[in-house]
Amino acid sequence: MPTSHDHVDLCLIGSGSANSIPDERFDDLSIALIEGGTFGGTCLNVGCIPTKMYVHPADLAQAPGHAAGLGVDLSLDRVRWTDIRDRIFGRIDTISAAGLRYRQQSRNLTVHSQHARFVADRRLRLDDGTEITADRFVIAAGSRVHVPDIEGLADVDFHTSDTVMRLSDLPSTMIIVGGGYVAAEFAHVFSALGTDVTLVVRGEGLLRHEDVDVAAAFTEAMGSRVDLRLRHQVERLSRSVEGGVTLAARSADGDPVTLTAEVLLLATGRLSNADTLEVQQTGVVVDDAGNVAVDAHQQTTRPGIFALGDVSSHHQLKHVANHEARVVQHNLLHPDAMITASHRHIPHAVFSDPQVAAVGLTQQTADDLGVSYVVGRCAYGAVAYGWAMGEGDWHFVKVLADPATGRLLGAHLIGPESSSLIQPLIQAMSFDLHAEEFARGQYWIHPALAEVVENAVLNLPLQHRWPGDSAPSSP
Repeated sequence: MPTSHDHVDLCLIGSGSANSIPDERFDDLSIALIEGGTFGGTCLNVGCIPTKMYVHPADLAQAPGHAAGLGVDLSLDRVRWTDIRDRIFGRIDTISAAGLRYRQQSRNLTVHSQHARFVADRRLRLDDGTEITADRFVIAAGSRVHVPDIEGLADVDFHTSDTVMRLSDLPSTMIIVGGGYVAAEFAHVFSALGTDVTLVVRGEGLLRHEDVDVAAAFTEAMGSRVDLRLRHQVERLSRSVEGGVTLAARSADGDPVTLTAEVLLLATGRLSNADTLEVQQTGVVVDDAGNVAVDAHQQTTRPGIFALGDVSSHHQLKHVANHEARVVQHNLLHPDAMITASHRHIPHAVFSDPQVAAVGLTQQTADDLGVSYVVGRCAYGAVAYGWAMGEGDWHFVKVLADPATGRLLGAHLIGPESSSLIQPLIQAMSFDLHAEEFARGQYWIHPALAEVVENAVLNLPLQHRWPGDSAPSSP
């Protein structure tokens, strides 16, 4: 039996992007905010922000290797792991705590720092037995790390992205299992800071969801830095005699492989938390991938129950969750004039070395869908600033466009500042610009690195040229 029961006008489940929904326009509502984990959600505490705060020092630690080829001899004296870690979480933990205090002081909002699950229609039960009912709900409980079922896992110490950033010391050796963006970013961070990294990947390459040329280039680049074991199937884990972890795997040829390291990091993806909430108890449908099903208004199959972010989106991107939160906010305030979420041209980036960014169709997806396309490409080293940086064949911009209409279909970058260089391409796609209009219709600063974007677009073999010429291209 529940120990108590509260009814509110609005219940928010999750304190990530959903925490931005209640503003002064919600002051006349009674609101419950449920957070069973750390206040602020994945991005703030264990995702986007702290990982990038590690990436930047890692980039600096790699500077001597890049500088040597340019005639500048630098040396890395020391990496102070605890100073890096404490700077990061001294800020992150303070922001999380401040956010919690702010909401706890709200006149009309009550924070419940407990896990919850649905037990009936629009009825939640908290860990302490309290039940909460609400007229409307926003399900934004995020995702959690996927821990694969490996023999011996229960007998060894292992880390995930949730815990590895708080290690007490920088390990001398590390095994990372996984081939996606989380594995790629942590392989960069730890190898740059001085750890000997072994990357164990089931597939034939890294970043398999990226464009085929980008994935191949990234795999080659990362393979030059770490011990990369492709097409390896992990079979079991055990404690090593030195106190670390021993991993037994099978190579593509069927040969047994034994690897040992001080630290094991499992980076094998994330799962929606929909199942932990038992959303079906309130009539909310979950799709085959385990995500809460939503319509264009971010409303679930139950009117008045909305969902956003990782719990309902396969994109698992903070900028997507933020956009969806703004849509849900509007729709809660204006139920008779709801707006729709836009999921066109969603970009993403991988903050590794080399950096990767992409938006739109990959070449392999276009082939699978039977979409007609042409390709334009430009290497960083083909433009003046890339030449100055000494950039090689691993770094390039690749764009896909419809040969008849000249509309951009996709953009794929690998190299320094990719996450920033891609933004004008996102803009061109979002505002439906003809590729040549985008390239010719504005000035491009010479000799800035952005010329690599301009030239990749101009290299598209389009059937029809853009007739205008309002600004010349850079020489």
